[in-house]
Amino acid sequence: MTASVTVYSTPICPYCANAKQLLQSKDIAYTEIGLHDISSDERKALMQKTNNYRTVPQIFVGDTFIGGFDELNKLNQDGKLDEMLNA
Repeated sequence: MTASVTVYSTPICPYCANAKQLLQSKDIAYTEIGLHDISSDERKALMQKTNNYRTVPQIFVGDTFIGGFDELNKLNQDGKLDEMLNA
């Protein structure tokens, strides 16, 4: 079973676009949630899950916060992204 991927993003973020492009190039389905579309309570809960990570994108594989595009790209380059998705 493949783990779900969630990308929290903003509309004009180039790193968000890069993360989505990487996922699409690997045919990885993901759910995108705009930070402008969530309530302040949801944003506070998200900040708790990410240890106050403040930049976008904020990417989760399943319930695991992996970071932003740089971390996603590194996981992919190291061959660990596929492992996480299929764990």
